[in-house]
Amino acid sequence: MRLNDNTWRRKTDRVIIAAFIVFATCLQAQIQKPQSPDLQALKDRMGRLEQEMQELKGEINAAEEAQPTPLAAAAATLRTPPAPPIENEKPSTEQEKSESTIDFYGFIMTDTGYDFGQINPQWFDVERPTQLPSYANQYGGNGNVYYGVRQTRFGVKTSTPTSMGDLKTQFEFELFGTGVDAGQTTFRLRHAYGELGPFGAGQTWSPFMDIDVFPNSIEYWGPNGMVFFRNVQLRWMPIRTSRTDLTVALERPGASADQGVYSGRIELQGVKPRFNLPDISGHVRLMRDWGYVQAAGMFRKIGWVDINDPKYNLSGTAYGWGVNVTSNLKLSSRDVARLAVVYGEGVENYMNDAPVDIGIKNNFSNPVTPIKGVPLPVLGVVSFLDHNWSERFSSAVGYSMVNIDNSNAQNPSDFHQGHYALANLLYHPIPKVTMGGEFQFGRRVNFTDGFNVNDYRMQFSFKYDWKKTFAY
Repeated sequence: MRLNDNTWRRKTDRVIIAAFIVFATCLQAQIQKPQSPDLQALKDRMGRLEQEMQELKGEINAAEEAQPTPLAAAAATLRTPPAPPIENEKPSTEQEKSESTIDFYGFIMTDTGYDFGQINPQWFDVERPTQLPSYANQYGGNGNVYYGVRQTRFGVKTSTPTSMGDLKTQFEFELFGTGVDAGQTTFRLRHAYGELGPFGAGQTWSPFMDIDVFPNSIEYWGPNGMVFFRNVQLRWMPIRTSRTDLTVALERPGASADQGVYSGRIELQGVKPRFNLPDISGHVRLMRDWGYVQAAGMFRKIGWVDINDPKYNLSGTAYGWGVNVTSNLKLSSRDVARLAVVYGEGVENYMNDAPVDIGIKNNFSNPVTPIKGVPLPVLGVVSFLDHNWSERFSSAVGYSMVNIDNSNAQNPSDFHQGHYALANLLYHPIPKVTMGGEFQFGRRVNFTDGFNVNDYRMQFSFKYDWKKTFAY
């Protein structure tokens, strides 16, 4: 039996009226003295009412089975648990769509300080032990004031979901000139890199390095004993989880050499570098609640050819390699230790502040090749502590060192060992602003002439960060 709207309303009205009559009769029975005829009539009426309610209940159940009412459908939905999702079911078009983002970011930074010693004028605003004088008063008198905005930076990052994974890009530059632009305030490319899923290509951090070792300092160049190199590369990242990261890369090769005591000899003018294989690098990182540990490796081939008179054959090949172990340890909720140890041969150009990869060595027992190039062993150490005093004050303190095992035909005044240390107190009036002072120390030790020099400086910096994200 199917109920239409009018029948439903009539039956409902009858139930309500009947319930009201029962209530009123019971109330009257409580107030008035009960009489036998009235009780019998009441019993008869209640029996008829009960029969009508049973008939109405049967009609309603039949109607629900034929066509559930909105109320019954809602109740059935609440009673019935949702069906489990079908495995490998293709998501809807709306589910496939996800917002792409573009981030504009950077900061304005002003540095001012006083150098109590002296340094190569092209590196006036950084502490680099390799650029300290190699003999007394090489760069004039001690004591120099400096100002600069060369740390100022601008960058753009994008992220776009695709069926092959996220497509990410990064383009970033700063104003710190190096190379032929050393000492200038000019544009310098930092990152030009893109990746799709596990594959990446462009210029970015080498997998051999660990940027998280860099302390919370305001000095630009940073610890001399850490691996620090942005390189053009092709990389593969087969594992990227919250606890494990594995990356391997083929990087652009390159190296530098020192002609030592034979510098300027005509026999060496025809020796040219040759790189016929890419550098191979990679790392694995394990992340845990207490921090992380990362182990990185590097292998490379460095070659040079002699195009001079065949009386001598100064061509040669050297193989460079390195191992870099780094870590961040969460000592407490306010303290992070940043640690690194690197050792290798012929990997100096991957170091933050080390000289040449290839040194010259005497080989007088061979009249055709009386001298040869050899990869220089290098050891680097980093140990820093970052401490947050409060939400507005923080400090960094630590030490770094790099040591070169020089070859026997290098100049006595060539760089042998460098030391670097700093301590600071930084103030953050709001999260996007940093200002504070830093004491910096640098020391250079020469190869065999006995000369060494210390450098001390105070620096004050003001940094204003900004970032804006757009979704589309």
